[in-house]
Parts: sequence; structure tokens; C-alpha cells
Amino acid sequence: MIGLPAGTQVWLVAGVTDMRRGFDGLAAVAQTALTANPFSGHIFVFRGKRGDLLKILWWDGHGLCLFSKRLERGRFVWPQANTGGIRLSSAQLSMLLEGIDWRHTVRTAPSRAA
Repeated sequence: MIGLPAGTQVWLVAGVTDMRRGFDGLAAVAQTALTANPFSGHIFVFRGKRGDLLKILWWDGHGLCLFSKRLERGRFVWPQANTGGIRLSSAQLSMLLEGIDWRHTVRTAPSRAA
């Protein structure tokens, strides 16, 4: 995965997004659904109706980047909300992209010094 610059926020856009949308359409969704500036340098993640396709919109400082990922098996874990957005950490984004349920992660107990 591409390393995120410090201070970059990751936003899941709740609900279902028409995956035929491109740069401008997804930027408009980010503006209306989250009242966020798509040119802020933050990452906006969208999911299609079937749940096996994600699109990620990111302004890298020079232009908009559009990434997509399709799972061959399974579905991406998505919140039940239909509107708004949910903020994720970069670690949760990594888990999401791997098809792991990012909502129920459990830390292991800290190791004891011998």
C-alpha cells in the first residue's frame, strides 16, 4: 500500500455509491455526503452495491488520484449507516483493503518482561 502523509485522514463514505462515477462524480459525492473538500489531501473511500468493489479518491497535491480494488471472493466490510461518513485509521484502511473486518480488531495482551 502507498504510505500516507502525516495528518492524512481516511473517510468511508457511508451507503452505496454508483461505481460508474469517476473523478468528478466521486469528488461531488465527497463534497455533498461529508461536506468535505476533496482537494484537502484526505482519502475518501466508496463502495459499490455488490460490496466487492472499492474506489478511493485522493488529492496528492498535484492532481486527483483514483484507485480501485475488486475482491475476487467475499465482500468489503462496510458500516450499516446510509449517510455521512466514518473516519478510519491507516491501519483500519489496510485491513479493509485486505478484506479483514476492521471493526472488530482485538489487540493481543502486552508481553511480560522476563
